Amino acid sequence: MLRAFAHRAAIIFVPAVLAACGTLNTGELVRHKIPDSSFPILQAVEVPAGYRTIYLSGMGPEVADSNKPASSPEAFGDTQTQTVSTLNKIDSTLKRLNLSMADVIKMQVFLVGDPQLQGRMDFKGLMAGYTRFFGTKEQPNLPTRSTMQVAALANPGWLVEIEVVAVAREK
Repeated sequence: MLRAFAHRAAIIFVPAVLAACGTLNTGELVRHKIPDSSFPILQAVEVPAGYRTIYLSGMGPEVADSNKPASSPEAFGDTQTQTVSTLNKIDSTLKRLNLSMADVIKMQVFLVGDPQLQGRMDFKGLMAGYTRFFGTKEQPNLPTRSTMQVAALANPGWLVEIEVVAVAREK
């Protein structure tokens, strides 16, 4: 009985030790495109052993027009302007962590309905900003992504909040 337990423990313990020591094959990150689609998001991402995961908190845009009331959408701009501003903040944060937008594998986008669109989210504006950062010639990597309309965000002037997950090879 004890011998069988020791054998099972070794089967579990040895791979764990090898993984911790970095001796297992770490493989490459695999990005699965949506079949028969040119839509600029991924269907799935496989992250093998040997990568660290970085979760960035949700971020919103910077003030675009300081002459407008600080808690109004006019102060932050339309959805496209807010998307670009927010993704620039995310890019800056990633750079401080020695990462880039190419390392982003997962994105969640929260959009408030735009008053100019009868309270519907401005998906077209989101995509116009998003495609400046993802799926470009300079940065072809795409993340998986969920986009949802929400009733409100922490700042009443925000139409956009984005959080991301990035990965990087262990050093």
